[in-house]
Amino acid sequence: MTLNLAISSPNTAIISPRFAPVSVKALYVHIPFCFHKCHYCDFYSITRQTPQRMEEFIDRILAEADFWTDGRRGPVVEPATIFFGGGTPSLLPQNAMRRLIVGLRNRFDLSQTTEWTVEINPATADAGYCQMLRELGVNRLSFGAQSFRADELALLERHHDPADVPRSLEIARCAGFDRLNLDLIFALPGQSLADWSLSLETAIALGTTHLSCYGLTYEPNTAMAVRLRLGQFSAAAEELELEMLHHTRDRLAAIGRPAYEVSNFAVLGDECRHNLNYWTGGDYLALGPSGASHIQGWRWKNRPHLREWENAIDGGNLPAVDVESLTPRQRAGELAMLMLRLENGLNFAAFTDRLGSDPLELFAEPIDKLAKLKLVEVTPISLRLTRAGLDVADAVAGEFLSD
Repeated sequence: MTLNLAISSPNTAIISPRFAPVSVKALYVHIPFCFHKCHYCDFYSITRQTPQRMEEFIDRILAEADFWTDGRRGPVVEPATIFFGGGTPSLLPQNAMRRLIVGLRNRFDLSQTTEWTVEINPATADAGYCQMLRELGVNRLSFGAQSFRADELALLERHHDPADVPRSLEIARCAGFDRLNLDLIFALPGQSLADWSLSLETAIALGTTHLSCYGLTYEPNTAMAVRLRLGQFSAAAEELELEMLHHTRDRLAAIGRPAYEVSNFAVLGDECRHNLNYWTGGDYLALGPSGASHIQGWRWKNRPHLREWENAIDGGNLPAVDVESLTPRQRAGELAMLMLRLENGLNFAAFTDRLGSDPLELFAEPIDKLAKLKLVEVTPISLRLTRAGLDVADAVAGEFLSD
């Protein structure tokens, strides 16, 4: 199937000659299927889908991939990193997942791929499935543990038990995986620092080389946000959330898993390379409904609705919405925002290599203002958040997004 680049709606048209002939080094595939919608989740996902529709989904993902194998489009997909997110990618039947991976291998040059991550729900981990993933080149798994307390998992509407996590990790290790991540959430309603510490220590004891620890956010239109508005519980106090954040950073640094980004911690060398590409302003292509792409200042999102995405693919159209071409100033502000999330901060040389401008000149006013407030520190090579700046990281980032 050949996909057309032009789309009928004026604000979603992408003109192919505007794409530079660039090598795109990151590929994301969004697999939206879930057996249950967790109450905090704001990612696009759907439940109660048949194996037949999942097989048809694979057909369309590969058709979307075919669009980017045409050299006339400009970008060439040669991923150094691949990430399967969702949803619950491991909910795909094993044969469908195999067909997806083999199909991508047949379409793109993966000779440079050094990291291939698949997200897995601890309740769905299976020895045969993990073995298949490893044999086909996947070398990193990410498990959504979220908590090791049954009552907190129930609050989040997570459908796995605490014991599923160590069981899943053992299955993964037996299949040959040594790069493993656990996702955890803190600042839950009613959670104490001791409660959070219990989950964190349990995760540490499991010995994964990477941990992602996020404060709970009440995204609009999620069940958690609705329940908060209805007064069914109270959000954690800001002071307690910051205490949890600092405890996490200090504890993980002490055991050789320091922060390399605001919410991510790893043994040196085991940082998530795919996400580092996002945080350093790299190009990336997404396949599947709701997947977001960025290529040389062009940014768009695939339609966040399975049927609409299917219809676009079936009609031979790129399923894009919210398409925009960023101005140089917008790109610079967003890159500054992203790089400041990194523990190493905004590296001046890397910023200039990426965009051709000097961040010290471009952002002289906000840097001076924030440095006087002791929210950032300027070193000879970078601009970094201070510990006080970390506490108000979003507000600091906002200073760079303003014109």
